[in-house]
Amino acid sequence: MNPAAQSPAAASTPAAGTQPANWSWTRKALATVQAENNRSADTHLHKVELPGHWGVDLYVKDESCHRTGSLKHRLARSLFLFALVNGWINEGTTVVEASSGSTAVSEAYFAQLLGLDFVAVMTRSTSPEKIALIEQFGGRCHLVGHADEVYSAAADIARESNGHYMDQFTYAERATDWRGNNNIAESIFSQISHETHPEPAWVVVGAGTGGTSATIGRYIRYHGHGTQLAVVDPEGSAFYPAWKNHDPATVTSNSSRIEGIGRPRVEPSFVPGVIDTMLVVPDAASVAAMVHFARLTGLHAGPSTGTNMWGVWQLVAQMVAAGEKGSIVTLMCDGGERYAGSYNNPQWLAAQGLDPAPHLETIEDFFATGTWNA
Repeated sequence: MNPAAQSPAAASTPAAGTQPANWSWTRKALATVQAENNRSADTHLHKVELPGHWGVDLYVKDESCHRTGSLKHRLARSLFLFALVNGWINEGTTVVEASSGSTAVSEAYFAQLLGLDFVAVMTRSTSPEKIALIEQFGGRCHLVGHADEVYSAAADIARESNGHYMDQFTYAERATDWRGNNNIAESIFSQISHETHPEPAWVVVGAGTGGTSATIGRYIRYHGHGTQLAVVDPEGSAFYPAWKNHDPATVTSNSSRIEGIGRPRVEPSFVPGVIDTMLVVPDAASVAAMVHFARLTGLHAGPSTGTNMWGVWQLVAQMVAAGEKGSIVTLMCDGGERYAGSYNNPQWLAAQGLDPAPHLETIEDFFATGTWNA
């Protein structure tokens, strides 16, 4: 069977109708996760000042404000609630996840909150800062050589420990209620409602599991908004060619060099039908846009935010060229402190063959001229 069409979830997910051994514990666990949500104020929506004659307003939703420091905090909360109400996680269950880092950090936090053991399966290229955060929240890390190995390794560990493989790549798009209920799309549209252009022309996001783009795209359509959804994808990822060629079985031999987004296969949570356009972003351009974003805003973000911004600038340029006025919203996925030894390290970048300088010149030229010349 094509590995892109097969999810290992069946190896670790209990059969339908399985009941938790202790409903009293489950009720307390659900209350604990929901209380954590109630204690958390919503994340900030920052307005980024652009040249006034462009007529475009840019807003960045800062997901680094979450307790675990990234957009994946929302996903982890939803996945735990989903698994608890389905009876897949019980008292004493070992929770296992395949992750590129940030989801595992957030899931480790929620597992610790519930007194559960947690194992994260990820590649050896994951930043040491993320590994340290997982361990800080009581999790342990199982490292593999390549991104396509994480699925089977996680399923094996869950089976051997009689635990539960959370499988974010399958369940991300169904664990979150896309109609509302405090999802990220509802938050964006609520926060922008009093701005000059309360209905964005574009929302720009990356795809890791596909869950965020699925939630936002479905919400936009369900509520009848005129907003378009753009998904940016790192070079070599399977998502863009799958979307372009209408081929969900697309598989590549590449591991994404931009942590948190891009995959070697199309994940089950990726919903191409809700996406209006996709843009491929060179890895060095993601780093350049991350650096420029810090200079422009004073906000230090990770490389996946840079991927978002490279797409944002192209869409802003299109609007300026067409004389269109409106707003664009994107996400600050996590903080740059997680990448001190990698994407923020010139020696590391050189070793990876990543030279952001030409792409940084492209962005600076765009700000000087209002024209995009990549």
